[in-house]
Amino acid sequence: MELNFKQNITAQYKSQAQVARVLTEDWVLSEIYCPNCGGSLAGYINNKPVADFYCLKCAEDFELKSKKGKIGSKVTAGAYSEMIKRIGSSQRPNFFFLARQESVSVTDLFVVPKYFFVPGIIEKRKPLRENAKRAGWVGSNILFSKIPFAGQIHYVKDGVEILKEEVLDKWNKTKFLKAVQRPESKGWILDIMNCIDELKKNEFSLSDLYEFEKALHEIHPNNKNVKPKIRQQLQFLRDKRYLEFVGEGRYRLV
Repeated sequence: MELNFKQNITAQYKSQAQVARVLTEDWVLSEIYCPNCGGSLAGYINNKPVADFYCLKCAEDFELKSKKGKIGSKVTAGAYSEMIKRIGSSQRPNFFFLARQESVSVTDLFVVPKYFFVPGIIEKRKPLRENAKRAGWVGSNILFSKIPFAGQIHYVKDGVEILKEEVLDKWNKTKFLKAVQRPESKGWILDIMNCIDELKKNEFSLSDLYEFEKALHEIHPNNKNVKPKIRQQLQFLRDKRYLEFVGEGRYRLV
């Protein structure tokens, strides 16, 4: 994989934003494959409102967001109301997040499958001030801290390319989430996956997860039976082969 941008394709552009858009979109088209099937990507000719690219083989849609420097814990998105509307739509795309070194090269690229997008990962920003050009406009941020590690699938990490087989395998590992339609149900699954991530260990106990009972109750205040809910989600993740039950209340990440 070539991580440097082509420098001979932006001579007619003066705006740095335009230069960045042209360089990053060209790079994705020349270097990146579909994480769902491994097929080639193509760009939408007429600037489709909901996506930048699509897979020629399986027709998955992708939108690209890029940033100079590190991605960080969050990235700015569009209007809050539109983001909430989009993630509830059947036409929502998967998202590529690209970090670049100026207009020179790619340092990081990861994809977040669309089925990881739930309202809880969208942060509502403060309305623009009265003296702003778009006074009252409310933007949003995408919070990566709310997206499990399994939902942040790297192609490039710290300037190092990840093997294609590993990218495709990680994508396939969480495809079971596509079948979970109710936001509340999916929210619980993702919350438990995030709790497992916070443990920072490959094997853990049910007691370890119970330590998150208070935090989970704050997220889901209407649920009065958090511990049974934790057990239910662990059983679901075990049945989907995201986890392996190793006995005596212990689980292992597959």
